[in-house]
Amino acid sequence: MATVPKPVQNLIEAFERLPGIGPKTAQRLTYYLLHAPKEEAQILAKAAVEMREKTVICKTCFNIGEADPCQVCEDSARDLSVIAIVEDPLDVMALEKANYKGLYHVLHGVIAPLENIGPDEIHIKELLPRLRNGKVKEIILATNPTMEGEATAMYIQRLISTLGIKITRIARGLPVGSDLEYADETTLSRALEGRKEY
Repeated sequence: MATVPKPVQNLIEAFERLPGIGPKTAQRLTYYLLHAPKEEAQILAKAAVEMREKTVICKTCFNIGEADPCQVCEDSARDLSVIAIVEDPLDVMALEKANYKGLYHVLHGVIAPLENIGPDEIHIKELLPRLRNGKVKEIILATNPTMEGEATAMYIQRLISTLGIKITRIARGLPVGSDLEYADETTLSRALEGRKEY
């Protein structure tokens, strides 16, 4: 049986440590780079190093940016009266594509007791000073509709409910273009609960 050269095995193992990359995908990526022009591998390596060196976490909203405060927090055209609370920077990208124009607060996780992640391990307490200036009129709880996302949203709702700020939750239900017959019961029941006048 042929052995895999150590540098090839090292790259396969490095790819496997990335979320969502299994052994087969790690192998495909590695062998793709092995046969790709050397410049392509260098571009990938340089981009990864630059990403680590040239990005910072905004101390206001905890999004990732090139400067602190980030581009969103510095944008005077944003609606300063609304803050969407999201789990991670990928959620910011998704809301930006949906033309959301308010501010963000990125938690960098959710409350997950089974993984020993409590409120102090994510950026919840840093939200409170942002709400005391009187400018924020609405908080949008935009955590994922998982058990942990729901628990985190409920915790935040209880924490800030006495501040007199409107608290909303993103709607949940059927995705556009889907069929009722393929939806699970939880999705259907939430779609019914969140129905609006037509």
